[in-house]
Amino acid sequence: MYTFLLLISFLLIITGIIGSFLPVIPGPLTSWLGLFSISYINDFDVSNLLLIITLILAIIIFIVDYFMPIIGSKLLGGTKYGVIGTTIGLIIGLLSPIPFGLLIGAFLGALTGEIIAGKNINEAIKPALGSIIGVISSSGIKFITSFAYMGIYFWILWSNLSWSMLF
Repeated sequence: MYTFLLLISFLLIITGIIGSFLPVIPGPLTSWLGLFSISYINDFDVSNLLLIITLILAIIIFIVDYFMPIIGSKLLGGTKYGVIGTTIGLIIGLLSPIPFGLLIGAFLGALTGEIIAGKNINEAIKPALGSIIGVISSSGIKFITSFAYMGIYFWILWSNLSWSMLF
């Protein structure tokens, strides 16, 4: 049972790291599930406070992840139409089967929204690039968090594992 839980928890941690770049998998939440599952090994001492803090952080990042492209567009001069366009583009990009659909969707959505708002193409590109910066920043934050959860995972493993448990 120990080996099974260790394998499942490790796979969840790795899936969370991969999920930092794939919009379908919530990276930090999946990595947190890896921390949570390792806490179910009877002889492992995992602090409930650690699990609660890392869960709250994962939930906050999960929520902020959806707003980062919008914030990026807004910070670089996006209008209400650009924000709406970014949101629609994110949804379409998320559902599209093309590589980098989220980036392309956010960019084209913001660009289209800004053009509808009356900006020319040169003025509309700046907020559209802001939406891409938001997507990339969000992925970076998710990756750093998931990678930190992997560090916590290995720390828990190192602190608690006895090789006799595996055999």
